[in-house]
Amino acid sequence: MLKNPAHPEEPQKAYAFLQSRATLTIEEIADHMVSHGCNYDRGDIIAILIKLVSCSKELMLDGYRIELGDLGKLFLSCQSEGAPSKEKFTRANIKCINVNFSSSKQFDDLLQHVSLHKAPTRKAVAAALEAELQGMTTADWSADPEDGDDGGNDEP
Repeated sequence: MLKNPAHPEEPQKAYAFLQSRATLTIEEIADHMVSHGCNYDRGDIIAILIKLVSCSKELMLDGYRIELGDLGKLFLSCQSEGAPSKEKFTRANIKCINVNFSSSKQFDDLLQHVSLHKAPTRKAVAAALEAELQGMTTADWSADPEDGDDGGNDEP
C-alpha cells in the first residue's frame, strides 16, 4: 500500500511492481539461445553479442541510431544546462549522456501476456530468511524498521 506522492492527502492504494527472477549475463543468454536450436554455438553467440555492444557504442557516439530488428532501437540523448547564447554553450554544459531504448511493435502487446502473481513483500522475504537462518519456524515482519526495530534478534 502506497500513497500517491502527487496527492498525499488521498488514501493509500495497492500498486503492481514487476519482480525480476534474476539478471542474465551474455553467457546465459547465449546458452538459452543455443537451447532453442540456434545454428551458432555458444562461443559464436557470445562473441557476436560482445561485438554488438562495442560497435553500438562506437556508432551511437558517431551519431547513428541502432535498429535491432524486432527488438527495437538504441539511441543517445543528453541532459544539459542552458547557456546565455549559442556562442557560450560548451561541452561543459552537457551534464549527462543517456542510452535510450525504444522497443519495436513486437512488444506493443506485452500487457496481454502478463499474468498476476501475488508475491510476498521484500520485508516478509527478508524476515522469513532471517528466521530460517536462525532455525526458527515463524517470522515476524510487522516491526517497522524506521522505528529502530528491525524485528530481528539483537543477540550476536
